[in-house]
Amino acid sequence: MTPKRRTTLWTTATLIAIALVGGGITAAVLADGSGERSAAEQIPLGELGGDTRLGPVELRAGDLDALIGFYGPLGVGLDVLEQTEEAVSLGRDGVELVRLAAAEGAPASPRDAGLFHTAIRFDDAPALARSLASVAGRYPMLYGGSADHAVSLAFYFDDPEGNGVELYVDTPRDEWEWQGGEVQMGSEPLDIRAFVDEHLGGASAGGASVGHVHLRVGDLERAEAFYADALGFAVTARVDGAIFLGAGGYHHHLAANTWGSAGAGARPAGLGLGSLQVVLESAAELDAVEARLADAGVASTRTADALVTADPWGTEVVLRAEG
Repeated sequence: MTPKRRTTLWTTATLIAIALVGGGITAAVLADGSGERSAAEQIPLGELGGDTRLGPVELRAGDLDALIGFYGPLGVGLDVLEQTEEAVSLGRDGVELVRLAAAEGAPASPRDAGLFHTAIRFDDAPALARSLASVAGRYPMLYGGSADHAVSLAFYFDDPEGNGVELYVDTPRDEWEWQGGEVQMGSEPLDIRAFVDEHLGGASAGGASVGHVHLRVGDLERAEAFYADALGFAVTARVDGAIFLGAGGYHHHLAANTWGSAGAGARPAGLGLGSLQVVLESAAELDAVEARLADAGVASTRTADALVTADPWGTEVVLRAEG
């Protein structure tokens, strides 16, 4: 799928969803005089703790040098933390965000389950502006569009091997709007040049993290059964052909869509997403996830510090406890 096509699908689905749910606004977790809270006013939290976050995303790369150029200091702006002939670790402030592993095979097809995009979240607008100026200046042909999603300001690219990439910054959390237990996400126009002109050069903490991972799947019900019921994320929003899932009241740590991949079976071997990582608050949470997976009949392997499983299409998910 081309960047333009991917952005068009996102915009269409989001606008349909907004039309369906209407324009009402419900403040999150408001209490009445008795202290009781309406279920429709609560932010869905799921089974996972509020400090749940995503760890590094592994990409199987056919050309390590090309992807280092895109994600590294001269592109997105990540630092090369470690490099061998077979793998490269990139991140910010010593924290790994993207791991590139040398591989062979064909690029992933948009009709298959797999990666829709890896979303790198910047701590502030000036840090995002610096990244945009760098990567859009060097790779203008890979830019795919942008949108003000109300909860975030997002800019979309494809890397040189066709892996989707979102670079974004969150809007203030107290301004997010929730209705009927779902966060309200729009898709308003956003000009990349105006954003960079406004924020480039501003004071910045410079931090970045993996904010969310958006997946292509073959079936939304099966995706929800795995990522929500078994892993423990809460469904935070639904639009036509997609679900969004988060923990601790975040708008989404994960998303899954069938916009081009409806009916897809097991992922073929090749390039693209290798694995995604979820970092939990404690070993007790890891134990709870392991138990839910077992109850659901989903295979997993426990190591000394991690739990490894796979979604219904073969995407590997590694869960580990903080520390």
